[in-house]
Amino acid sequence: MSGGSRKPRIGALGTGWIGRDRLRAVAATGLCEIVAICDPCEDAATETLASHPLAERLDDLQAMLGSDLDGVMIATPSARHAAEALQCLERGVAVFCQKPLGRDAEEVRRVLDAARRADRLLGVDHSYRRARAFEAAAENVRSGALGDVHAAELVFHNVYGPGKPWFLDRAQSGGGCLIDLGSHLVDMLFHVLGRREVVQIAAHLSAAGQPLTPETEAVEDFALAQIVLQGAVAAQLACSWHSNLGQDAVIRATFHGTKASVTAENVGGSFYDFRAEQFDSTRRDLLFEGTDDWGGRMAVDWARTLAAGAGYDTEAEDFARSARLLDGLYGCHMSASTTGLPAGDARPAALAR
Repeated sequence: MSGGSRKPRIGALGTGWIGRDRLRAVAATGLCEIVAICDPCEDAATETLASHPLAERLDDLQAMLGSDLDGVMIATPSARHAAEALQCLERGVAVFCQKPLGRDAEEVRRVLDAARRADRLLGVDHSYRRARAFEAAAENVRSGALGDVHAAELVFHNVYGPGKPWFLDRAQSGGGCLIDLGSHLVDMLFHVLGRREVVQIAAHLSAAGQPLTPETEAVEDFALAQIVLQGAVAAQLACSWHSNLGQDAVIRATFHGTKASVTAENVGGSFYDFRAEQFDSTRRDLLFEGTDDWGGRMAVDWARTLAAGAGYDTEAEDFARSARLLDGLYGCHMSASTTGLPAGDARPAALAR
């Protein structure tokens, strides 16, 4: 970061509701100066400038990178994430990006390599990590209170679907509900259980109730995955769009140990309110429940680290691990569909890269 001890100068690329929310959280810390925004949508740009009147609206990323920025917050469609992050990092500008960082593991690897070469901070908005209920569940696991963890169940079912057409175009999105919602589950799995190697995977992906094949044009709206991690930890992940739930969403992460289990889950179908509980036989202990403005915390963590002058953080390698697993799940489903084998017989070749 240039300019001695001055505050980092931040630009916002993409100012839809999530971009504005993360920008609001960063601005509220007073750690950074919001100096530039870029969004082709007039309404989004106008609303953002009303909240950040000192920022200048610029036409494109190249113009932003010419305005002496220290960091860029990216909240554009998924197809652009990797290329835009690369442009920033190659100009020596730190990046905070909405997930997914890339549409596949190769795109993610290129971004990580650029961040390492430039020694610039790279963050991805895996926001559920910082909800207090999920933090409480993670601490419960790491403390040893559960004993030896041997299984995990993670779900993210959504009664709605994505609101923009590009989500349904595989070339732009990288996939359907698995990369959209399942990426949160994969990140949570590794975040809580650590950097365990993946031993075996199986997956079933479907659209409108029919299994995906290589010829299917639609992206999946239902995904079920089985994963075995080093240490004989079995995990099951399930996610979907347009589910019949009787409520807006079901979001839950459960970890089973030899002594107890812990669950973090949404309350009353909410996308925002969560509670965490520990279970010991028929006993249940509440770990957290209440109002929790968690959405912008990952962005604030990034801003705080940037303001402290930090460069590349090796924890970003976790993004590559998650991307390889997602690639493997997509690949093993398609392999099983092509060969006619049960999905569990497909080997996770993508994980070896």
